[in-house]
Amino acid sequence: MAEARFEQVTEEGTEELAELASAIWHEYWPALIGAAQTDYMVGQFQSLPAIERDMREHAYEYWFIHAGDDDRVVGYTGGHVEPETNRFFISKIYLRADERGKHFASAVIRFYEELCRDRGLQAMYLTVNKGNELGIRAYEGNGFTTIDAVETDIGSGFIMDDYIMEKRV
Repeated sequence: MAEARFEQVTEEGTEELAELASAIWHEYWPALIGAAQTDYMVGQFQSLPAIERDMREHAYEYWFIHAGDDDRVVGYTGGHVEPETNRFFISKIYLRADERGKHFASAVIRFYEELCRDRGLQAMYLTVNKGNELGIRAYEGNGFTTIDAVETDIGSGFIMDDYIMEKRV
């Protein structure tokens, strides 16, 4: 079981976060969704302006994920509370290529379970690309169940084809 430490991203860390996001996305996603959609989605959802907008306008919180053994940054995660549903929406769990398969995703889920309990939330949920078998297996292995499927038009002719997965806490 991977040990991890979570460092909340402040305004001073947003540039580092955007650089990390771009590196991880450009390594992982082109094989699944193509280079053009990867570039578009990084610009729309993972860039410095997008991160700053989400923090300012949508109460997003982000954390760097550090390995417990040597404190290296292995990835990042983020999301926000949805008061209307009493759930936490996990928008992002992304790990560097050489850190996948080391159970850091499980550490992230444990982090969110504790966060939800501390905040009195009933559940957490996320969306996962239907072709992201690695992610789906990790979420199912950590107690998430698929509750819906959705295709979302994100503009410029691109569609996100996702499952919605939820875990009650």
